[in-house]
Amino acid sequence: MALGVVITAPLLFVLALALASLQLSASHVLDAKISCLDCKNYYDFSGIKVAVKCDKVKKVATATAGENGAFQVELPLGIPQGNQPTSLDCLAKLVGGPNQLYGKNKNLVSKVVKVRHGVNSYTISTPLAFSTSCPLPSVDAKSCGVGSSKTVDLPLPPEWGLAPSSYYVPFFPIIGIP
Repeated sequence: MALGVVITAPLLFVLALALASLQLSASHVLDAKISCLDCKNYYDFSGIKVAVKCDKVKKVATATAGENGAFQVELPLGIPQGNQPTSLDCLAKLVGGPNQLYGKNKNLVSKVVKVRHGVNSYTISTPLAFSTSCPLPSVDAKSCGVGSSKTVDLPLPPEWGLAPSSYYVPFFPIIGIP
């Protein structure tokens, strides 16, 4: 009886290791890098988040870039292990980071594509790129989230003791309902 336990325990351990390695080899990994359009040399990309969403899957995978901008994430394909997806329709999106990032929509989203030489390796079709400052702030300031800071301040008599009129929310009452 003891001899059977001694022989089957290592056999079960080897079988479990083989199953674990088979499961790891079946995973679909996205390996890519983000870039900065206006950064100086040796920019630290740490903390910048990238989200990956695949079609017909509710789960979203996220990754955090390292100092050099490289990130790696397992694709949320929602398929049983060992099966290959019939078609891969995933997008990677630059979500944000510890500092304000600016970019055009075409640079913030990229399609996930299969690497030719890798079995289950994937990368992005176009680079995910951003700027640290608002590009062309004089031309299109609204695209960078900068709006007008002008307020309307109607003159009120000081003897009324009221705050400036810009502090009040404009209210237009409905006069009569036909």
